[in-house]
Amino acid sequence: MMLSITKAKYLTEYKIYLKFSDGKNGNVDLEKYIFSTKLGFIQPLRDINIFQKFRLDYTFENDKSLQEQFKKWGYIYKLTSKS
Repeated sequence: MMLSITKAKYLTEYKIYLKFSDGKNGNVDLEKYIFSTKLGFIQPLRDINIFQKFRLDYTFENDKSLQEQFKKWGYIYKLTSKS
């Protein structure tokens, strides 16, 4: 099954509410990841004003690293089933 994010909403600081195509949803805190990564395209997100303007336009189709990271995190913390 191809996993995709169907809804994302900025909450506070570096936290975002996510809803996935399998119906699971919850909040993800990206602060630790954003400030620890060396990936250049992520580093501008350290500016909270830029982070707050995020857009949802990505599907996890061929990016195994992102798929594995979400699996490692259990998708997200405070995960709830379909709602």
